[in-house]
Amino acid sequence: MFWVEVDDKIHLHTPSGFNFSKNLHYLSRSTNECLFLIQDNKIRKAISLENWTPLIEISEYEDNILQIEFLNHTYPPNKNTLEQIVAYVIEWFDLEVDLQEFYKLASTDPILSQATIQFEGLHIMGIPDLFEAMTWGILGQQINLAYAYTLKRRLVETYGRSIPYEGHNYWLFPTPCTIANLTVQDLSGLKMTVKKCEYLIEVANLIHTESLTKEMILEAKDVKTAEKILTQIRGIGPWTANYVLMRCLRFPSAFPIDDVGLHNAIKQVNGSQTKPTKSEIMQLAQPWAGWEAYATFYLWRLLY
Repeated sequence: MFWVEVDDKIHLHTPSGFNFSKNLHYLSRSTNECLFLIQDNKIRKAISLENWTPLIEISEYEDNILQIEFLNHTYPPNKNTLEQIVAYVIEWFDLEVDLQEFYKLASTDPILSQATIQFEGLHIMGIPDLFEAMTWGILGQQINLAYAYTLKRRLVETYGRSIPYEGHNYWLFPTPCTIANLTVQDLSGLKMTVKKCEYLIEVANLIHTESLTKEMILEAKDVKTAEKILTQIRGIGPWTANYVLMRCLRFPSAFPIDDVGLHNAIKQVNGSQTKPTKSEIMQLAQPWAGWEAYATFYLWRLLY
């Protein structure tokens, strides 16, 4: 991915067809988001690196070029740190993927064509941090999206840290070390179930002790092997595993086939009175092979 430094800013080239506004619109779907701020078609976010915590603002400089500006005197102290920040933005915005092949198959697909026309230029906005992605997956189990955001805010504002700038606190997600050293009793005030508290602490321990890493999962030969690594962890079922594989590990074949939102989106597109069965979805999804994660993401976007 090509990028250059220009007057203490970064100009980052994006893939053909990438639409910054549509990706920001997706990110702004909840007014209760606590980890970034979107205003005037720009997004601000604090990023936690090992030795530096930059506060960045990303905007569209011109077609196919994003601008990264460093706020609050947080310009990186060295080239390595700068490269880490650029890599984070590339991963967050899914900029290494060219969707032209996906759009080609979707153009003749009766389920996908509507969504890809409506949201063309949208990429799978990622969650680069494994602990954050797994936590979000656990928090979202068996509850609606609005309450999941409430739980995330409680967790972040209780156990994370923030950078104040121009009247706003830019929150950083709690570290695995912080959560690993808590008890279920400590987390009880957040009003999540005991089981979710246990799952979060156990996942935090695994990541803190490096018993689970992104590299370990990425070394898996295929998506099913990667899914098995995750589902061996207590509290991580197939849905959560595939969600993490989509949003964090970037497996294009990840497919949360049991997802209620996916079922509702297919029902809506088909104008059906009933949700599709799993076997019907498997049949419908055969042409999506290799792009199941993107198909799911686009169908979700029809609903929220």
